[in-house]
Amino acid sequence: MARFRRRSCITLIALVLLVLIITVVLKALTPEDSPFSSPVGVQLFADRKNDNQVQRENNNKPDQIKMNDFAKSDKDEELEATLRKFPPPNYYLHAFYYTWYGNPKFDGKYVHWDHPQLPHWDFKVAQGYPQGRHSPPDDIGSNFYPSLGAYSSRDPSIIEAHMQQLRTAAIGVIAVSWYPPNFKDDNGEPTDDIVPLLLEVAQKYHIKVAFHIEPYKGRDEVSMFSNVKYIIEKYGEHPAFFKYRTNTGKLLPLFYVYDSYLMNSEQWAKLLKHTESNSIRDTPYDAIFIALLVEEKHKRDILTAGFDGVYTYFATNGFSYGSTQRNWDSIKAFCEDNNLIFIPSVGPGYIDTSVRPWNFQNTRNRINGKYYETSLSAALEARPDFISITSFNEWHEGTQIEMAIPKTSQTVYLDYLPNKPAIYLEITRKWAAIFGGERRKWQE
Repeated sequence: MARFRRRSCITLIALVLLVLIITVVLKALTPEDSPFSSPVGVQLFADRKNDNQVQRENNNKPDQIKMNDFAKSDKDEELEATLRKFPPPNYYLHAFYYTWYGNPKFDGKYVHWDHPQLPHWDFKVAQGYPQGRHSPPDDIGSNFYPSLGAYSSRDPSIIEAHMQQLRTAAIGVIAVSWYPPNFKDDNGEPTDDIVPLLLEVAQKYHIKVAFHIEPYKGRDEVSMFSNVKYIIEKYGEHPAFFKYRTNTGKLLPLFYVYDSYLMNSEQWAKLLKHTESNSIRDTPYDAIFIALLVEEKHKRDILTAGFDGVYTYFATNGFSYGSTQRNWDSIKAFCEDNNLIFIPSVGPGYIDTSVRPWNFQNTRNRINGKYYETSLSAALEARPDFISITSFNEWHEGTQIEMAIPKTSQTVYLDYLPNKPAIYLEITRKWAAIFGGERRKWQE
């Protein structure tokens, strides 16, 4: 019996040692900074819940963590270190983003930087202004010059730089200007094929991508259904695809619809009203549709059409009813009364005389950032659901907050002096924090 007890003791000790060895090995294979303990790579979306609650819910979804994420590369470590330097993204702050720029290296030619000078509609007036195309890289279709030069929107390093600038500004969502495949604007090339790369890089920086559907030839309720179906089927499962949780608890994509007034409200109602037989509502392609409010009369049209909200887009205070800041309180009241989302659009200034040389009356001076801060303050006073920024990089109209530099050439450019190239990103960052704080108060 004594011999049997000794043998049992030895066996038990060996078993304990084996368990200890296995535990040490497994611990070595799962470092503390693995994806299981890090928020990087976990899907985020703008929600009415607080960020910590969203994070807890997402961390409980094992299918969002890939098995090959165990071993982190040096690049992953470097990215996480970079992300820690940025402020948290505000998913209620959206910036309109353009992917229509091209250069010879990536596109075989300059695209959009060579924008033509558009003639005035009055022939007699048009005769008094220059006409022709710009000649990049020194002469571009902009009154300012980008710090990244006459870049291509297809260049991965440019998209990376843009995402870093956006995160510097605490912007959580970009609303990318979008045309259906094989469609393009009057001066560009098709750009839908850029979206996959844009989503991938955006995801690295925890930025979300919404779609700003442009007016194209033949846009109607039928093609719009097709467009939305295409976008959701192709991009809807990507973790960077922006979705918003509504008051009813649905998690839906959000679409801005530029120049929505070009279609009448009866056409829109066929797409957006629950009562219509071919409606997109309560289908897998249902979404939040935001109409452009330009004139005051558009308010009733937007309501009749079945839209979910309004935005104002233009960065020129006083240019239209919607873009006039003193009207934002009454627009917000109208939206509240009719259960609509209100998204005022703010901008740092406006100047488009490089492409519309006769349009000087709509120029709005930046006043070293004061115009932008006044716009942001006016938006906050209206207690909006979101704030949209016109724009991150619409260089033709001088509404960009992207970094610009002084440029010396035959073409005379404006610049951000005496401030730094990043001044408008820094202003945005400051107001993103203020907006975040105000939103929390409004919800109390």
